[in-house]
Amino acid sequence: MAVKEVTKPSKKRKHLLEHDASDLPTITVGELEMLSDEEDDTDAVSDDGEVDEFPEIDTRSDSDDSDELEGTDDEDDGEELDSDVEDDGDEDSSDADSLHVFPTAKTVVSDITGQLKRIYPEIEPDYDSDSSTEDGPNRVGNVPMHWYDDLPHIGYDIDGKKVLRPAKGDELDKFLSTVEDPSAWTSAFDKNTQMDKPLTSEELDIIRRLYAGEVPDATYNPYEPTTEWFTGKGKEEIMPLSSAPEPKRRWVPSKWEKQKVMKIVRAIRQGRIIGSKPKTTSKFSFYSIWSEPSSSHVPPLPAPKPRLPTNSESYNPPEEYLPTEEERKEWEAQEPEDREQDYLPKKYPSLRLVPAYDRFIKDRFNRQLDLYLAPRIQRTKLNVDPSTLIPKLPSPSSLKPFPNYKSLKFLHSKGRARCASVSPDGGWVISGDETGQVSLWEVNVGREIKRWNFDSKIGAVEWCPRLDVSYFVVSVEEKIHFIIPPNLPDSVLSLTQALLAPSSLPPAPKTPSPVKWFTPSTNTWSVDTPILTANMPPSSGLPIQLAWHRKGDYLASVSAGGTQGGVWIHQVPRRHSQAPFKKVKGTVQMVLFHPLKPHFFVATQQYVRIYNLSEQKLLKTLQPGIKWISSMDVHSSGDHLIVGGYDRKLCWFDLELSDKPYKILRYHTRAIRSLNFHPSYPLFASSSDDGSIQIFHSRVYNDLMTDPLIVPLKILRGHEIRDGLGVLQIKWSSRQPWLISSGADGSIAVWCS
Repeated sequence: MAVKEVTKPSKKRKHLLEHDASDLPTITVGELEMLSDEEDDTDAVSDDGEVDEFPEIDTRSDSDDSDELEGTDDEDDGEELDSDVEDDGDEDSSDADSLHVFPTAKTVVSDITGQLKRIYPEIEPDYDSDSSTEDGPNRVGNVPMHWYDDLPHIGYDIDGKKVLRPAKGDELDKFLSTVEDPSAWTSAFDKNTQMDKPLTSEELDIIRRLYAGEVPDATYNPYEPTTEWFTGKGKEEIMPLSSAPEPKRRWVPSKWEKQKVMKIVRAIRQGRIIGSKPKTTSKFSFYSIWSEPSSSHVPPLPAPKPRLPTNSESYNPPEEYLPTEEERKEWEAQEPEDREQDYLPKKYPSLRLVPAYDRFIKDRFNRQLDLYLAPRIQRTKLNVDPSTLIPKLPSPSSLKPFPNYKSLKFLHSKGRARCASVSPDGGWVISGDETGQVSLWEVNVGREIKRWNFDSKIGAVEWCPRLDVSYFVVSVEEKIHFIIPPNLPDSVLSLTQALLAPSSLPPAPKTPSPVKWFTPSTNTWSVDTPILTANMPPSSGLPIQLAWHRKGDYLASVSAGGTQGGVWIHQVPRRHSQAPFKKVKGTVQMVLFHPLKPHFFVATQQYVRIYNLSEQKLLKTLQPGIKWISSMDVHSSGDHLIVGGYDRKLCWFDLELSDKPYKILRYHTRAIRSLNFHPSYPLFASSSDDGSIQIFHSRVYNDLMTDPLIVPLKILRGHEIRDGLGVLQIKWSSRQPWLISSGADGSIAVWCS
């Protein structure tokens, strides 16, 4: 080995060194051999029992004068020593360099013993070291690492200094690192160091074996041959395990067991023990409870936690939590559900003086209710502004004209104004009440022109829609009267009389009708008496509704009784009446003619049926979902129908769309009594027993893809509620956006725009 630095010894020490060096044998690294105790040590060099003496310690070597003495030595001697040492070092270094086993060492003279010694360089821990054998820098021990989640460090090293958390990239950085590094899959995340740690080949082999379902230990053989310890030739057991003689009970029957068996047999014979029933032959059915696919629903929510106690519930609360005497009296006077707290804070001097909890049972019961009523699923709450759910409707001021105030009022002082009708020109109104009085009055000024009195109450009044003639019909008990109003022009009067009372009667139909038509003689004609009367069949009851065909030739009536459902269709020019239905399911409430097609609407208690009169078949059955239908009306286009009921519902039907309602409106607080479309304006109105009239804008478009526009415009209030009844009937003026309403208070009101 090479010697880098050699100190100069003194003369006496130099002489001793030369003597010792001549006695020391030359040792090379290649000749080193370590023998164990069991090996033969005959070849080893023995010390022959001699003990080397420890050299004396020169105390002068520790003093400062030694340096001076060394400096005064002969230079020639020092050079000779150096040359000898260098020769020895060259031999040693050549051997070490060939093996590269030990690092290069220094040969120096010890200051204490005065002998030569070799000094090796210090080992650098960070240089050429295997990190797999080193301990981790984090010395926190076996503690949960989530304690350091909110801290910038992950533990402490051996010196007690904080080990900072390594920087982490995002998911994209992790993905790029796996793409760039092909061996990234051979590392695992170490929670202790918070970074990826490469796995060794042994660990990867263990993981592979575990994943394949094999034994983790590669050296373990699960199929080793069985070692037979007690079987096989020469290994049989000859000596018994016990030398005790075999007991007598092994072959002699037991008398005690016989007694027990006989006791059971006697009990079975006496019927005290009944055997089990024989098993049924039917096989037990098994159900695979795991065959169903796993649910994708989120797990149920955890149960709500009970409320934690506050300072006021302490046995020794602060003074500010204790109630005063006035607060105590006020709390005791309140109802239990109105109290902010269900207890009053109390103060006790010690915990042992606190009494038993008096509300324990009640609190446990309330807690059980909380657990029972806890939501089982999680519902996402939508943060929606309620104002955005309201549809954007046009302003009512832009949809004028529509009625918005009461223009005049006509009064029936004796009874309820049950019905009203407006003439086709819009200038006259006919109204009837329950006392049998029918009044004709003018719309513009409300002046009564004529009054007729009948024996029974009025069921319905209706004006003929024809413009070339002028007359109206009034229904009373089992009769329908045709009346001509006064003050008609001569041409209109003569044409009306020729229509209702022609000089030559039409031929009688082949099948006689139970409805009898009667016309008084021309000598008795007057304004006070009807010009034509249709006598309904006996026990048919009061006709409660009249409906004209758009041409004015046919009149439909609905009676309260009768065998044919009370529906009759009267052909006025031919004076012929017929019942279109032999049998009707349910009680007929109302009928209507289609304004354009030969269709007939029949409303029973819960359904609306549409019939084709020309083909005599049922076309469609509408299902409004109303418990009891009270009224209906059809739009002038014939494609839309509104139906009202006593359960406050209004259903809008699009006849081309479906048999279910297109829209259901609920805005009245009590039963709906009457509905009516305006014949020319986009308006419709509804009246109810709550005394109000609702005006709506109802625009219908020719485009089938565009929905109707329904906008509420005005609520009209002016009728009083009598005996639970409000506004009984409403009718529109044919030429003006005016509305006529009749109420249970006996008044007829005209609402103008």
